[in-house]
Amino acid sequence: MIEAVLTLLLGIIVILAIIAANGYFVAQEFAYMSVDRASLGARAAAGDKAAQRALKVTRRTSFMLSGAQLGITVTGLLIGYVAEPLVGESLGVLLGGAGVPAALSISVGTVSALVVAAVVQMIFGELYPKNLAIANAEPLARALARSTTIYLALFGWLITVFDHAANALLRAVRVEPVHDVDTSVTAEDLERIVADSRESGDLPEELSVLIDRILDFPDRNVEHAMIPRSQVGTVTPDTTMGQLRALMAQEHTRYPVISETEEPLGVVQLTDLLRSRAPEEAPVSSIMVPPLVLPTLMSLPDALAKLTRSRNELACIIDEYGGFAGVLTVEDLSEELVGELTDEHDGDPPAVITPEQENTWRMSGDIHVDEVERAVGYELPAGDYETISGLLIAHRGELPVTGEVLRVELPDDPRDLVLDRPVHRVLEVEVLELSRHVPSELLVRLVRTAADGAGCTDEAAIGTEAETEEDR
Repeated sequence: MIEAVLTLLLGIIVILAIIAANGYFVAQEFAYMSVDRASLGARAAAGDKAAQRALKVTRRTSFMLSGAQLGITVTGLLIGYVAEPLVGESLGVLLGGAGVPAALSISVGTVSALVVAAVVQMIFGELYPKNLAIANAEPLARALARSTTIYLALFGWLITVFDHAANALLRAVRVEPVHDVDTSVTAEDLERIVADSRESGDLPEELSVLIDRILDFPDRNVEHAMIPRSQVGTVTPDTTMGQLRALMAQEHTRYPVISETEEPLGVVQLTDLLRSRAPEEAPVSSIMVPPLVLPTLMSLPDALAKLTRSRNELACIIDEYGGFAGVLTVEDLSEELVGELTDEHDGDPPAVITPEQENTWRMSGDIHVDEVERAVGYELPAGDYETISGLLIAHRGELPVTGEVLRVELPDDPRDLVLDRPVHRVLEVEVLELSRHVPSELLVRLVRTAADGAGCTDEAAIGTEAETEEDR
């Protein structure tokens, strides 16, 4: 009887040790898969030795995972191997000593040992270390770094054998093995993260819009940010200094100098005008500086670099035909990141989007399409245009007229795939005003209709849309 008790105690101790080893490998696996490599890299750069070791382990993710799986598999097999002979048999002997029939006592002892071992193994050998590693990935990764390195060094040869065998099977079915986990994040991934964080309320609206603009900035070209030719004030080479002085006193501090054939010849600036001692009748060509000329198709980061290197505040933009298309300033580039900026030199009020009521906005025609998308919350049809006015002209096929209402179907939203019925969204745009023959003031309404809701009224559709947005 005493021997059975000692055997039972030994079995329990051995099982607990095996479960602890299993928990170690589980924690190792999840800690190194969950850890933030950037944070580890920062600690390693600061001289943290444990972080340096942990970072080396994360650079061999596939090898580390193979080692962890080997440890988990071996310890799992040992649990079953030890539980029955040590714990099961000793329990059977103790139950037999208590008067339980021998056949029943052995069966009860074996089953009880396996059930208890499985429950303890699942809780303390699997779930607890997994949750602990996910919750404290970095501290645990640093704490396990030395022992993990030693373990991988000792059993690396065996892990390599299994790895090569598994890789050979993958290649046999024409799948190329990957030896590390790609933790990089693309701009599209970041946009989805920002959108999810905004919808959940974890990210303020203003900050999410700023991040969206920063992510979009590298993909934009000069044409997207420039002031178009129709809105640019210019002077000619024979404009006098007096005329320029009067012009700058009321409007801008920089003007492109344009020839009769619309070729940018130079730029005149207020600082040069104030320094000049030329008479009032002298032409501005005497103080103009050579222009920085950029194409409409240049990316915004490249344009910013050009402006910075040349120390210019204004660039003249030409299109692919060599025509003067507009100007680009440092302020325009800043507005692409932080939104509309105004100062005392801005004559007209900035183009803004003003909510009128639920799912209804009043906006200028020269609002960029991406800003409209942020306002309505859905993507607009893509095309060769920059503004909502350009979208309407492309959709209409000709110039709209005042009072006309255009219906623009929006692309399907991937978020609607989980709904029972397809959802169609339409922008109803009423042209309120025209300027230079193009829409300058618009009233935009977002209308939602189900697949079978073609006959519903606009008011009902708008109400349905409002309910859907609240449900989200």
